[in-house]
Amino acid sequence: MFDPIFDSMRKAVEQNVQFQQDLFKRWASLWTAGVSGGAARPPWTEQVQKFQKRWTETVTEVTKQQRESIETQFTAGMKQIEQAFHVAEIKDVDTLRTRTLELWQKTFQLMQQANDAQVQNFQSAVSKWVELLTPAA
Repeated sequence: MFDPIFDSMRKAVEQNVQFQQDLFKRWASLWTAGVSGGAARPPWTEQVQKFQKRWTETVTEVTKQQRESIETQFTAGMKQIEQAFHVAEIKDVDTLRTRTLELWQKTFQLMQQANDAQVQNFQSAVSKWVELLTPAA
C-alpha cells in the first residue's frame, strides 16, 4: 500500500540530489573557468582571492570568539547548577535563604555578563565585516 508512495518519494529525492549536484558542477565550472591559472586571468581575480582569505580569517576569528563565549557560559552554568544542588542539602532556614539569595544574584550576574559578551561579540563581528566590505582607501 505504501510502496508506491515511498518509491515516488525516493525518486523525487534522487532527482533533487541529482539536480543539486548538476547545479553545483555548473557553478563550480563557471567559477574555475574565470579564476583558473591561464594567461588571460581577469585583473579582479587577485582581489577576489584576497577578499576570500580575509573573509575566511574573519569568520574563523568570530567563530572562535563565539565558541569561547559559549564555553565560558556553559562552565559558569554548570557551577551554578552544582551550587543549586548543594543548596538543597542545607537544613537551617536562614542559611538556606542567604544561599538561595546569593545563588539567585550570581545567576542574574552571569546572565548579564553573557548578554554583554554576546553584544560585544556582535559589535566586534559587525565592525570586522564592515571593515572587510569597505574598500581600502
